[in-house]
Amino acid sequence: MDEHALTARLPDAIAQRVQSVTVKQGRVSLVIDASGFAADRRAGIESAIKDILGEAEGVAEVRVAMMADKAAAPLIIAIGSGKGGVGKSTLTANLAVALQRLGKKIGVVDADVYGPSQPTLFDNKGIKPDADGEKLVPVPSRHNIPVLSMGHLVEAGQALAWRGPMAGNAMAQLVDARWGDAELLLIDLPPGTGDVQLTMLSKFKPAGAVIVSTPQDLALIDAQRAANLFESGNVPIIGLVENMSGYACPSCGEVSNPFGTGGVEAASDATDIPFLGRIPLALDIRRSSDAGDPLAGGDSDAAQPFHAIARHLARWLDTPRSAGES
Repeated sequence: MDEHALTARLPDAIAQRVQSVTVKQGRVSLVIDASGFAADRRAGIESAIKDILGEAEGVAEVRVAMMADKAAAPLIIAIGSGKGGVGKSTLTANLAVALQRLGKKIGVVDADVYGPSQPTLFDNKGIKPDADGEKLVPVPSRHNIPVLSMGHLVEAGQALAWRGPMAGNAMAQLVDARWGDAELLLIDLPPGTGDVQLTMLSKFKPAGAVIVSTPQDLALIDAQRAANLFESGNVPIIGLVENMSGYACPSCGEVSNPFGTGGVEAASDATDIPFLGRIPLALDIRRSSDAGDPLAGGDSDAAQPFHAIARHLARWLDTPRSAGES
């Protein structure tokens, strides 16, 4: 039986997707366009083809290759700082939840391989990721945001005595995972400008970066180093965020500024880098973070700064830019 006769035996909906048919010594090999089909639908089509063509005279074996459009790699946004302890991980988790609520399909990579925080922030500590071939499958979270962290791969409290290149390779494995339909990855970077950052720039160039700092001068100096690194790699700086900006006393309501105030916005004015907003030093943020339930999942007053920054980021993502524009 020739190729045309074999194709004619198939239902029209399947026959229209046949890209090629070869017949050799009783073996039939088909290539099918399976783009847009879920895995269970592809399996059903393959089974149907084998059943139908297996009944044809002279056919001893049927092989089916399903070809689908390769999923587009998710866009990467780096969340960085030059200094540790400025709240970068908390911002990443809350931005992910806020962006998800705006209709974005988000994944989170915890690239701080020495001090991973995202398993705590998303309340999925102790869950090991599955593997699909040589790639990791991210761990789900209560907000339907997939997360991957070195904290999912090592025992809690285990010290990692890794040299820089090993940390960079670990980060690459987390990014190059099975992210499904995620269209945007937020990467929570470790502090500084070391091997993890350099590996990211060389292997997974971000579409943009958000720089986080507290208001005091020392943190701003380190934040400028982080911004310089991204700019040297031609990665656009989406904007600056001032964290731990003001503390309202829960008893009297008086606002104090233990870390100063306005320093990041002043740096924004001086560098023409957009200022995305400020986040206060608030007990509700700490409590929700410790509980693994990012505050941006709700609409409290304390959640509003995260929602406002997420809207800035969403507008940036939705604004067309020409190739090479920064």
